[in-house]
Amino acid sequence: MDLAACIEEPVTIPAKGRRKIPTGIAIELPSPQFVGLVFPRSGISTKHGINLANSVGVIDSDYRGEIQCVLVNQEDTDYTIQPGERIAQLVLMPVVQADVQIVEELNPTDRGSSGFGSTGS
Repeated sequence: MDLAACIEEPVTIPAKGRRKIPTGIAIELPSPQFVGLVFPRSGISTKHGINLANSVGVIDSDYRGEIQCVLVNQEDTDYTIQPGERIAQLVLMPVVQADVQIVEELNPTDRGSSGFGSTGS
């Protein structure tokens, strides 16, 4: 679902600056087996260089406050958020509860520890 700026007046994010923008929304997740993920909207990001400060926001199941988005202006010009402007997207996801074990070695694979562009070459 889209999250919109719940503000009375426009808020200007200065060039290379950041501002915390309220959404007016609070949620109660049904259990610790769910998480809310807040993503930047692709339109405002690609057209105006506005992104979330933490890339992806995580809403834990025990959080009860208002969802707020810290937006970062990556451009060299100011950008003004208008009241009701859609600024982010909220996705609810199930969480896998893993049984983590500390080990001395990992099982080998063909790929091994190669990373950062090592697949598909």
